[in-house]
Amino acid sequence: MQVDEWSPTPVLLTVDLVILTLREGRLCVLLVERGEDPFQGMPALPGGFLGHAGEEILDAAHRELSEETALVAECVHLEQLAVYGATGRDPRGRVVSVAHLAIAPGLPEPVAGTDASDAAWVPVDAVLSGAVELAFDHRRIVTDGVERARTKLEHSALATAFCAELFTITELQQVYEAVWGTELDTRNFYRKVQAVKGFIVPAGPARRTTGGRPARLYRAGPRTVLYPPLIRPVPAEEPAPSTEEPVPSTQEPAPSAPEQDAKQEGE
Repeated sequence: MQVDEWSPTPVLLTVDLVILTLREGRLCVLLVERGEDPFQGMPALPGGFLGHAGEEILDAAHRELSEETALVAECVHLEQLAVYGATGRDPRGRVVSVAHLAIAPGLPEPVAGTDASDAAWVPVDAVLSGAVELAFDHRRIVTDGVERARTKLEHSALATAFCAELFTITELQQVYEAVWGTELDTRNFYRKVQAVKGFIVPAGPARRTTGGRPARLYRAGPRTVLYPPLIRPVPAEEPAPSTEEPVPSTQEPAPSAPEQDAKQEGE
């Protein structure tokens, strides 16, 4: 019996970046318009193939980040998100993507990279809802990246990565509200943040005037794991409509007012 000799399938490796920032109080993701096939003209995440055989994956992520935002690793939170390698995700062949999550405050207007014709900040809600259709499986990658950020805000100090070096507690609350997509009670949020020692620390006597009373300024503290955690609120769900059939009543219906009057007069 002849056994066919096994040969490995050629695999191409790319890196994709879910770059998140806040713009005008909304959580936004950086998207580029693809300038070439496949999916020419469609929005997609910034990224690309490894530059050369000896380039490390993390180095490739840093390179793509620099090319798309002109940022260096020291100025941004960057972490590996997940690996995406489903067959058929790329019509060019078997392409595996190592996606990364990048977060930085106040990022500037983007400039399109070498293989993109345009770049823009797009509200995350538009991507998650499907209002903005993305190339490849990039909607799934954005969904995973946003969920990673939402979860880490509960248990880590990641929220400070969305803030400038100095910030107010109100500005920190705006980060949580934008990422979680829900409003928070100001007094309750202040109490919870202050209960986590080392999460944020006062930045001296400096204060910032934002239209009302001058607000105290803070900076990120030494604690990276939050305990107790800041658990995001669970959205209230409307009760599902009942599917049960109404049960017929065995009692006679109560008489109407005229009928009741007539009955009393006859007694």
